[in-house]
Amino acid sequence: MAEPVREVHGLDPESLPDDLLRSTEPVLLRGLMSSWPVVQAARESDRAVVDYLRRFDSKRPVTYLTAPPKVKGRFFYNEDLTGFNFTYHHGPMSATLEQILRASHPSAPAIYIGSSLLDVYLPGFRAENVFEKTAELQELASIWIGNRTRIAAHRDLPINLACVVSGRRRFTLFPPDQLANLYVGPIEFTPAGPAISLVDFHDPDYARFPRFREALEHALVADMQPGDALVLPSMWWHHVESLEALNILVNFWWRDEPAYMDSPFNTLKLAMLNIRDLPPEQRRVWQEIFRHYIFEPGEATHDHIPEGARGMLAPMEEKRARDIRSSLVESFTNQLKR
Repeated sequence: MAEPVREVHGLDPESLPDDLLRSTEPVLLRGLMSSWPVVQAARESDRAVVDYLRRFDSKRPVTYLTAPPKVKGRFFYNEDLTGFNFTYHHGPMSATLEQILRASHPSAPAIYIGSSLLDVYLPGFRAENVFEKTAELQELASIWIGNRTRIAAHRDLPINLACVVSGRRRFTLFPPDQLANLYVGPIEFTPAGPAISLVDFHDPDYARFPRFREALEHALVADMQPGDALVLPSMWWHHVESLEALNILVNFWWRDEPAYMDSPFNTLKLAMLNIRDLPPEQRRVWQEIFRHYIFEPGEATHDHIPEGARGMLAPMEEKRARDIRSSLVESFTNQLKR
């Protein structure tokens, strides 16, 4: 049995302590968004919350996924990982919501509206369901809607505040260091962006994935009701199950890093291109270089160099970041010309 996530009760959404929003471990904030009108509508009925959302429909086509009943709500790859077990569609938000309402039987096809920007598809929603605390963080706000669905364990770079407004959701969470025990699939060919665990959490194949037992020793679980919010730190693995006929989640995500910083995933791609396949002795050399300059920088890194001559060894700032990026673009351009 997974351990429950730490819970905090009785907080005001507009006076959340910063240390909670930036927690390095998941925290479940019970009832944080209970006063939102959308939560009140959801507690009335599924029809009431759908009618509430339709008030804000921008009429822009939304992307949604469908999967046959046999996959039991698990949006995933096909058997040989050359494709997926679901189909992409585009259609009006209101019509898709009605389709989800009609697919309420447990054996119905799975229907899922993935991350959709609130301000694009439901303009005006945030004016009534206010959470100003994250405005200073320049966050993105998205909505996720579906019937009974399962999203494979994955991790995201931004910090995430996930708020359940309708239905029930179960998050199963793992620390970042469980990467090897989750049997992650391809990096560049994925169902929705991030690489995902290949383990079926409802029916684990321990013969194929024996280390998953070790991952479960570190798992945390958050069972969420309407009004609950989950602080999900950057790069924590999370498997998400939607447990009712209609499930709606609103999330806010942001990065604390300066805007001039690029995604570390791009650095990972470059390291795979330029370092991973070097001979072992050369990889060990570069491991030490990365330790010295990147992972454990200190006095030995730059104090022997005059301050004005340290270049990229000095603390990063916007102009220096632009200069480094320009040099990389020039290098990539020259490489492409070869």
